[in-house]
Amino acid sequence: MQSNHATFAGPEAQSGIGVVCPFDMALDRELWRWMPADVSLFFTRTPFFDEPVSLEMAEDVSDDGDILAAVRNLSAVRPAVMAYACTSGSFVNGVSGARHISKIMATESDAQAVSTSEALLEALGHLGASKVVVITPYVADLTLRLGDFLAEAGHSVVSLAGLGLDGGIWEVPYQTTADLIRAADVPEADVIFISCTNLPTYDIIARLERELGKPVLSANQVTAWASLRRLGKAAVGPGQRLLT
Repeated sequence: MQSNHATFAGPEAQSGIGVVCPFDMALDRELWRWMPADVSLFFTRTPFFDEPVSLEMAEDVSDDGDILAAVRNLSAVRPAVMAYACTSGSFVNGVSGARHISKIMATESDAQAVSTSEALLEALGHLGASKVVVITPYVADLTLRLGDFLAEAGHSVVSLAGLGLDGGIWEVPYQTTADLIRAADVPEADVIFISCTNLPTYDIIARLERELGKPVLSANQVTAWASLRRLGKAAVGPGQRLLT
């Protein structure tokens, strides 16, 4: 007698990326949009600090102890890659600070690791770009610190502009960001970088690249791209130059 019971295959095997992000990160969904179907993201957050977005906050959210505690929690699901998804927290202490974060994550987890600011440098190297327009939602001193980070890494910041925000960054409309980019772009720039993993960017990247004729990178984009490269996988972002 033939059984009419269904049989099931799967679920499909997944590669995992553990994501350590600040407490105020509101864009988990945006990072997911770059992921292929066979990759899962596992998010955890560093502790809450009741303070505005500033240099001091960037230093607080990059505390070694807090990052290591987050990595230990993520290790329970054995991700192959650990990503520290915060631009300011990874550039605030310079190039060595960005590398230090990934080093301690890798040592604690026995996984490959990358920070957002390291991912930015990797993306610039991949594109062969060195003259950068820097766009941020930050207050002035935090924006300037990003310029210092890029200069330390050997890149030329040819234009720099920020929105002056100390909170609510995830609520910034695409149009506000696009207008800031258009106003800051200069002919000699060969790439534009939009900082902050809490600033929405996915849907404007390809359109602005076509309009301005140069690559447009964003913090979440380079974090996703660099993390997936460590898995030997490609990010999903139609028309985005970094991903071609």
